[in-house]
Amino acid sequence: MGANELLAELADIGRTSSGGYSRLSWDPATMELREWFAAQAVAAGLELTEDGNGNQVAWWGQGSDALLLGSHLDSVPDGGPLDGPLGVASALAAIGRLKAEGWKPSRPIAVVNFTDEEGARFGVACLGSRLATGAIASDHALGLTDAAGHTLAEVMRARGRDPRLAGPSEWLAAAKYYVELHLEQGRWLAPHDAPVGVASAIWPHGRWRLDFCGQGNHAGATAMVDRYDPMLTYAATVLAARELALDFGQRATIGRVQVEPGSTNSIPSRITAWLDARAESEPGLDALVAGIVERAETAARDDGTTVDVRAESTTGAVDFDPQLRHRLAALLDAPVLPTGAGHDAGILAAKLPTAMLFVRNPTGISHAPQESASAEDIDAGVDALVQVVRELA
Repeated sequence: MGANELLAELADIGRTSSGGYSRLSWDPATMELREWFAAQAVAAGLELTEDGNGNQVAWWGQGSDALLLGSHLDSVPDGGPLDGPLGVASALAAIGRLKAEGWKPSRPIAVVNFTDEEGARFGVACLGSRLATGAIASDHALGLTDAAGHTLAEVMRARGRDPRLAGPSEWLAAAKYYVELHLEQGRWLAPHDAPVGVASAIWPHGRWRLDFCGQGNHAGATAMVDRYDPMLTYAATVLAARELALDFGQRATIGRVQVEPGSTNSIPSRITAWLDARAESEPGLDALVAGIVERAETAARDDGTTVDVRAESTTGAVDFDPQLRHRLAALLDAPVLPTGAGHDAGILAAKLPTAMLFVRNPTGISHAPQESASAEDIDAGVDALVQVVRELA
């Protein structure tokens, strides 16, 4: 079955009224997707395993020096249909084609469905791959909470998993390469008339939580001069983030906010917001975040409020293995491009030679229902992945 046909099977799982998708880690939609992945693995004659972190791994052969393929099936709230699933479906399609042709690999091959790549439920991106590689301590990860206050450990236990098994994964020690195919995020390939590209690097990036505190009070009875309104501090910080990101030529986004008590006729007592910041270099990222925090603290002093900032997750610059990426770019006659988005490949790159392939996204939109790739380009991505598997395995 081709990648387009496999993706069509997922079209209704977790779909929202807007036409987007909500597939948060361990929710009913992702559980259904996990069952789908397991069924596809069995149908392809692969041996399905699952580690203590919930990562599903479907094996073609056993042994050392394995070639890993894959991506993730979870999404951001109201996300698009391809960010993650395209890589999983393409890997399954590539393996299916090679098996049908009677081709035999010289090393084991595995297709991986990493859990919670987006970090939309527990706040830390690439949680499954971070746990598998030891990039995050299991005790810390298991204590992360979702919006309802449930810890990861509680959620895993409710889904029949033993959280005591979470942590570095033995299967990863048997890996030689990891190659992840992904939808292009941004619009670089279309102007260059290329259906597939090879990633060079991932910008350093991170997520920071900002807690703005003030004095809750009555909206009608409290004079403007007597207010200690954290919403004003928050608003000044949003504007500062935009201004500084433009000045530095980097990226800063505040896309999630919680207001307490959340009453129309009340001055807020607390605003909690999350900053996503990305930059071309680690010093650039440090300077950008430091500038935003300084502006937030200045606004807090002016408004009679307070602000507390803490990093929830950070990832340094990732340069994909130069030898591997040049090898694949030459093999595919494909352009090489950087990305500002994080991926499981960026986490695994610290452990083994890793590469990424991007499939052309004509809109340049991702993390939204409008993300897209043509059926022809999806097929081209599978063709490229087949060539890569033949080359590396």
